[in-house]
Amino acid sequence: KLAMGQTSGVTPKQAYLYTGEDREELNLFLQFEHIDIDRGSNNRKLPFNALEFKKSLAKWQTAMDGRLWNTLFFGSHDAPRPVSHYGDDKKYRVESAKMLATILFTLKGTPIIYQGEEIGMTNVRFENIEDYRDIRTYNMYRERYLEGGENLKSVMQDIWELSRDNARTPMQWDDSENAGFTNGKPWIKPNPNYKEINVKKSLNDSNSILNYYKKIIKLRKSNEVLLYGDFRLIFEDDPNIFAYFRELNKKKVLVITNFSGKDIEINLSREIGEIDDFKLLISNYEVNEMNIENIKLKPFVAR
Repeated sequence: KLAMGQTSGVTPKQAYLYTGEDREELNLFLQFEHIDIDRGSNNRKLPFNALEFKKSLAKWQTAMDGRLWNTLFFGSHDAPRPVSHYGDDKKYRVESAKMLATILFTLKGTPIIYQGEEIGMTNVRFENIEDYRDIRTYNMYRERYLEGGENLKSVMQDIWELSRDNARTPMQWDDSENAGFTNGKPWIKPNPNYKEINVKKSLNDSNSILNYYKKIIKLRKSNEVLLYGDFRLIFEDDPNIFAYFRELNKKKVLVITNFSGKDIEINLSREIGEIDDFKLLISNYEVNEMNIENIKLKPFVAR
């Protein structure tokens, strides 16, 4: 048996107590600090800040001197689609979805995949409020537009980014009617992009997000450093680079990601030190050069 509980607003110390084996309360906890990092009051969308995002993740990785066992997740039925929330769901949808998968499976804790995340499902943009089902979305529309008189375009933009229905559209199995989810009428319409983004198409593409998930899961399960190693953040104050070491018994795994849509060059000589025996375990781009000191990082790259 496993008990997992939503513990929104807890401190790391409280989460540690909730999951203490001697207390017999929870095995895993779900905290939403990194999910709500760009949600303002009254459900207003704030600009996403990658620096604050990585510092939040790093804080929980090192909490309680590294003794806290985290639950790792980027998506849920109450959150926007991760690739739309943290990445670029248009030009770099595939790359940023793979980047997020790399982070999810190389941090310390128990990873959770929310349905559709593994094929890079995106936020939906219904033009008519009648196509939504979420009560929070209707309340937001009523309070801000119907009663508050705000600009409709501005309100709809926040709905497109924050609505819980972004994650509640039917799973996109194939390109048939209703995305192969049902022969009947679904509770909510599927995302119109299901003809391009679906499981069937992903299975037949060796470079798909789905097949990348299979690779990164296999890597994690076969690597003790990724399972049990300590976490150490590097480039702590860089606004775009989220990079860290996982370390166990003198073995190290270095993870480097670029949260921007631009090319960035970094120098790793100070962080790497005297290491000359290294190999690339996985990357979401094809890698031709292995200069460990000066690395050119493409948009939303993960290595």
